[in-house]
Amino acid sequence: MKSFSIFMIGVGGQGIGTMSEILIRAVDYSGQKCIGVDTHGLAQRGGVVSSHLKIGDVNSPLVTQGDVDLVLALERHEALRGMNYLKSGGTLVYYDTSWQPLPVRLGKESEITPEEIENFAQQNQIKLYKVRYDLPDVRMQNIAVLATVAKYKLIPSVEIEDYLKAMEDLMNEKVFKSNSELFLKIVNGN
Repeated sequence: MKSFSIFMIGVGGQGIGTMSEILIRAVDYSGQKCIGVDTHGLAQRGGVVSSHLKIGDVNSPLVTQGDVDLVLALERHEALRGMNYLKSGGTLVYYDTSWQPLPVRLGKESEITPEEIENFAQQNQIKLYKVRYDLPDVRMQNIAVLATVAKYKLIPSVEIEDYLKAMEDLMNEKVFKSNSELFLKIVNGN
């Protein structure tokens, strides 16, 4: 396979690091080469957190704006920001929630709506998957996004079993049980 690049973006506390590590391991389980790197900014204060991942015969994990195949975002404002990284025809999967960045909370900017994201995606030939579930725990948003990626096979050659093995590697038994149940429920469309 040529290369395939993924950019993940959210805010501190949403689980971007966990999602990135699951993806790296899942790609590895699929038998493909991948490299990744995380940036944390002011993560502990709700700042932007991003992760770069490249699959294939590549030398650097860093992605560049306008050249990414898949963006995974865990919040609406970050989804809109992340779309700038997508190439024409790329794919955005985002969790439909808002963590209201400081300018929104202060009334200096408007909150991003799902319609704005849909319009931007349409204008730029971006495939769009909006994710929204009644989750047992808000910390599972990253698993809901990953399950959507797995369900629609958005990462070449990575199978459902690869994601599950990666999750099992990283989670204790109780956490894996609840997360894998949610993952499979979404993948199977229940």
